[in-house]
Amino acid sequence: MPKLKTKSGAKKRFKITGTGKVKYAQSGKRHGMIKRSTKQIREHRGTAVLFKTDGDNIKKYFLPNG
Repeated sequence: MPKLKTKSGAKKRFKITGTGKVKYAQSGKRHGMIKRSTKQIREHRGTAVLFKTDGDNIKKYFLPNG
């Protein structure tokens, strides 16, 4: 069997925590900040954790080697 390769786009966008959860950067922060409310900008700061089923799919199909 050939080895499974990690999708190179996924390894730039996701990180797996020690407990197996998948972290991702919040979207909507690149440009157009003047249109967004300060509350929206503040809530999208930092990283967030994917829901369990979404994280399981990411790990299975895009990040098979952890």
